[in-house]
Amino acid sequence: MQTHKNKTFATLLALLLGGLGAHRFYLKGARDRWGLLHLSTVPLSLLLRETAPALPGLFSAGPLVLSALVGVLVALVIGLTPDEKWDERYNAGSGRQSRSGWPLAVLLVLAVGGGAVGLIWTIARTFDLLYTGGAYG
Repeated sequence: MQTHKNKTFATLLALLLGGLGAHRFYLKGARDRWGLLHLSTVPLSLLLRETAPALPGLFSAGPLVLSALVGVLVALVIGLTPDEKWDERYNAGSGRQSRSGWPLAVLLVLAVGGGAVGLIWTIARTFDLLYTGGAYG
């Protein structure tokens, strides 16, 4: 019998640890290629930091920042998936049905708000670094 995958927990993982691929490992297992790609952004960002110390922090951490923003987007996709479709895809053999409630709604509001702030900050900081040389921070 297959274990039941909780949609709210998967959304939380994608929101908080999506940049590291935690949601992918929860849903697909430890050998998931997309999860490993998310996880590979950590050593890649560290390598960029070591090999090009003159780069601004946003640029050296760029792969990790991009992965985190994708994680927020995936949190929205997971959370907005209807329960029936979720069960069909991830819980076909579990024998249980999902029932999302208000905690998922709170996570979705946080994902929209946090994702918007993160995206706007990233765009603003990138433009600041590219066009003013970092004059505003």
